[in-house]
Amino acid sequence: MQKVQKPYLPSIKYIRGVSMLGVVAIHVGAQYLTNPTPNLHLVALLEIVSRFSVPIFFFISAFGLFYKIDLNEPFNYGKFLRRRFKAVLIPYLVWSAFYIVHDNYFYGSGIPSPEYAAEILFFGLAKYQLYFLVILIWFYILMPLWIKILRNITPEKFLAIFIAQIAFNYFSSYNTGLISYTEALPQDSLLKLFLMWRLNYLVLHYVFIFLLGGFFGVHSQEFFRWIEARKGFICLTFFTTLIIFLGYFYRLIYVKNYDILSAVNTAHQLSPPGFLYTIAASVFLFMLFHCYKFARPIQAFIGYLGTNSYLVYLVHPLIITYLSKWLAESGRLMTAPNTIIFFILTVLISLIASSIIKLLMRIVQEK
Repeated sequence: MQKVQKPYLPSIKYIRGVSMLGVVAIHVGAQYLTNPTPNLHLVALLEIVSRFSVPIFFFISAFGLFYKIDLNEPFNYGKFLRRRFKAVLIPYLVWSAFYIVHDNYFYGSGIPSPEYAAEILFFGLAKYQLYFLVILIWFYILMPLWIKILRNITPEKFLAIFIAQIAFNYFSSYNTGLISYTEALPQDSLLKLFLMWRLNYLVLHYVFIFLLGGFFGVHSQEFFRWIEARKGFICLTFFTTLIIFLGYFYRLIYVKNYDILSAVNTAHQLSPPGFLYTIAASVFLFMLFHCYKFARPIQAFIGYLGTNSYLVYLVHPLIITYLSKWLAESGRLMTAPNTIIFFILTVLISLIASSIIKLLMRIVQEK
C-alpha cells in the first residue's frame, strides 16, 4: 500500500521567519548592551520578548520530523542520519572552519591547535550561534530514544518530564554549588570543559520542548483541531506568560537591583518563566499562522525570511561584526534609534548574503 503524503505546512516556514527575527534581535541586543545607558524597554524587547526564538527551533524541528514519521513503521536510522548530517553536520563544519579563519584575520585570534579545534567543534565555540547546531545534531543522534519515548508517552509521563525539565534547567542555570564547583576545577580538567559548556551540547536543557513538538507532529490533525477550537485560550496563555516573563525581568532590575546585563543573563529561556513563555509562544505562533491569513506583503516577507532562515542564522554574526566596526569607526553610538536601524540592516544584508550564497551554490552544483 502506498504511503499517503502529508500536506506541506507553510506555517512552519512562517514560524521559522519570525523566530529568525528573534535570533537576530537577541544578538543585536547584545551589541546594544555596550551602551552604558540603554533604553530598558528596548532591551526588554530585544533580549526578553525574543527569547522564545532559540528553543522554538527545536520545537518546529521535532514537529517537522515526526509529522513525516509513522511511529508504527520501522525506523531507518542510517538513512535518517545520512540525510540529517548532510543538512546540518556538513554546514556546521564548513561554517565553523570559516569563522575560525575569519576571526583569526579579524581579531588576530590565531589558528587553533588540533586539540583546541576539537574542543571548539565539539562545543560549538567557533561562533556564538553555532551551539544550536551541536544540540540539534545530538537530538538527531538520539532519535531512536525520542521515537521510543513518544511511542509510549502518557499524560502522566509528559507531566513528569515537564516537572523534571523545570527542575533540571533551574539547577543547571542557578545552582551556586554547581557554579562554584565548576570554577574550582583545574583549568586543564576535562570535566571543567563539559560543565562549563553544558548549555552548548546537553540536549537535556530542551528535551521537553523537542518532545512536545514531536508529539504534536505525530498527532498533527488533533493538534490542528485543538488550536482552531482554543484560539482565545492560546492567546490568553501566551500574553499571560509574556507578562510574567517581562515582570520577572523588570523585578530583577527594580526590586532586586540587578544591573541590566545581569538581569538579561538571569531572565533567559531556561528560567521557569522563560520556559513557560517558550511553550506558550510555540503554540501561539502555530495557531497564528495555521488559523489566520495575513496581508500578502507580510506573508511574502515572513515566508522569504523563513525560506532563508538557515543561511541568515549562519551568516548574520558576520554582518553584525562589520556593522559594529563601521559604527565604531564612524563614531556613532548604539543609541536606541541606531540599534533599530542596526537590526533592520542586519536582517536585510543577511537576506542579501543568503541569496548570493544560494546562487553560488546553484552555479557550483550545475557545473
